[in-house]
Amino acid sequence: MTDAVPTGPFRCTIEVRWGDSDRLGHVNNAKIVEYMQEARVKFLHSAGSVGGAVVVRRMDAEFLLPVKDDSAPVTVEVEVLHLGTTSYTLRHSVLDRDGRLCVRGDAVLVGFDMRAETSRPLDAAERALLNRYRAVPAA
Repeated sequence: MTDAVPTGPFRCTIEVRWGDSDRLGHVNNAKIVEYMQEARVKFLHSAGSVGGAVVVRRMDAEFLLPVKDDSAPVTVEVEVLHLGTTSYTLRHSVLDRDGRLCVRGDAVLVGFDMRAETSRPLDAAERALLNRYRAVPAA
């Protein structure tokens, strides 16, 4: 892994699947949260198998515009808003195929020790990946 700073947030493309929408052609809000999760997993695996287990402590989503069948594919951008000792906050921005921001959501993830079933400090590899995608570089 390199220490090079990315030119922007992590991005991935996600197709809107046939069963994701309702009769009106709007993607179900629960599916949007799944898109955010899919992007988050891709983000965490973007540098290979980095770090240990993490759990989601809190998550929210603000639905700004509907995602529709014809919005596909969507792009989900992921960037780090906050980096603490044991936790970090990721911002997810879901953009339609025309680049319009449809959904913005934040998730707080916590490093997790599976044996002790408690939080753990983030390791150096995790911190390096997260720092590469910080929305505001550390001072």
